[in-house]
Amino acid sequence: MRRVAVVAPEEALRESLVRIAEAGCVEIDLAGDGGPDDISGSAATRLRQLRTEPGRAVLSETSPDLDALERAGRTDLLAGEAQLEERLGSAVRHGEAAALAGWCPEGKVGTTAARIAGAGGALVVLRSPRGVDPPTLLTGAATPPAGTVRRSFTPLVRTYGTVPYADLDPTLPAGIVYGVMFGLMFGDAGHGLLLVALALVLRTGRPRRPAALRPLWPFVAWAGLAATVAGVAYGEFFGPTGVLPVLWLAPLEEPMRLLAAAVVLGAVLLAVAYAAGIVNRWRENGPSAALYAQTGIAGAALYLGLAAGAASVWLGRTAFAAAGVVAAVAGLILVAAGLYATTAGGPGGAVQTGVQLLDAVVRIGSNVVSFARLAAFGLTHAALGAIVWDATTALAGRGPVGVAAALVVFLAGNALAFSLEALVAGVQALRLEYYELFSRLFEGEGRPFRPWHLPVEHSPVREEQP
Repeated sequence: MRRVAVVAPEEALRESLVRIAEAGCVEIDLAGDGGPDDISGSAATRLRQLRTEPGRAVLSETSPDLDALERAGRTDLLAGEAQLEERLGSAVRHGEAAALAGWCPEGKVGTTAARIAGAGGALVVLRSPRGVDPPTLLTGAATPPAGTVRRSFTPLVRTYGTVPYADLDPTLPAGIVYGVMFGLMFGDAGHGLLLVALALVLRTGRPRRPAALRPLWPFVAWAGLAATVAGVAYGEFFGPTGVLPVLWLAPLEEPMRLLAAAVVLGAVLLAVAYAAGIVNRWRENGPSAALYAQTGIAGAALYLGLAAGAASVWLGRTAFAAAGVVAAVAGLILVAAGLYATTAGGPGGAVQTGVQLLDAVVRIGSNVVSFARLAAFGLTHAALGAIVWDATTALAGRGPVGVAAALVVFLAGNALAFSLEALVAGVQALRLEYYELFSRLFEGEGRPFRPWHLPVEHSPVREEQP
């Protein structure tokens, strides 16, 4: 993201802004807060007088006749003209020249500059101001099909918050991890294939009602694919039907093995989250912040030390215990130093630091154990499938009526299990991603990039000539 200025002669400023609005890749700084009450001008006054909610704002290519627009009830053009007036009013003028500051993605600077050059304007790259973070644009310039997948994962991050500009973009890793966790909890090849089929239906854009969800089809397809792979590993196809052999483990027969795998996966994911947190703290505030932060090197050392201690108990190796103690003590000292620096000092600060240290240790343990829900909900899904399949086979041996009843039970039971478990697994995967992983990646929130973008009408009502 680059800091830019739109510079143009006064008579060319309007046309330059129109071209910028049509391109939709520049965020322009406004003098006010940018809310509806900040908009003032002739067009805005007429718009308020009409007392009609405008539809989508549209910008006129040339200066329109505002009176004619008011008489015609063209609230869309009046709304667009009001936004233009707001930006014209925010311009800094010196003699016959005017300028507006803003932000533009680095890859769009050249094309935008060429676009407004035809109107007599210029896009000048400026030095980024100190203490001001650029707005964040997550979608980037990825090309299909990578761009399509990336955009489908973006709501997963946006729902949590806006990534600070200096931080790593977690969009693709977050989507991949979400699918893996969802698949472990929703492990059934039949149900997973149904999700893939649903994703393909979304991709067609039909029926029209869910057409707005079409951009999410890669996300749904990935979740379905992950559930299908987990179902193949579990030997589950609409329950334990025997259609697929067990390639890894049967959840109901080896629950402790599944539980251990879930906790180990959670421990690995937490380690990766700490590594990303270290990078983010370094990029945000330098090496000192990365060293002492709970989500930086200090927290990572404490976590690795506790993990090594747990591994020594699990594996019976004292070497892990010794390394764990060293790492944990070093992490505690660094975390304590970082926490104490944020207090008022003295005995009160020491007590506060001690409480926060205890909370940090307990939280690490609870975060690791929290991933046991991957196994718990995987077992629940398998149990529901087993119940439905047992009822189906019990009815199927009771003659033609029993076969018909078995078919109804099989279809209705799988429909219930699919809808219920898909919702539960989706929510639980989201909870693990946000509370256990994202909480280590981010300490603050950025500001989303909001470019000014309006469609332009190329045959407007012109101003009446005197």
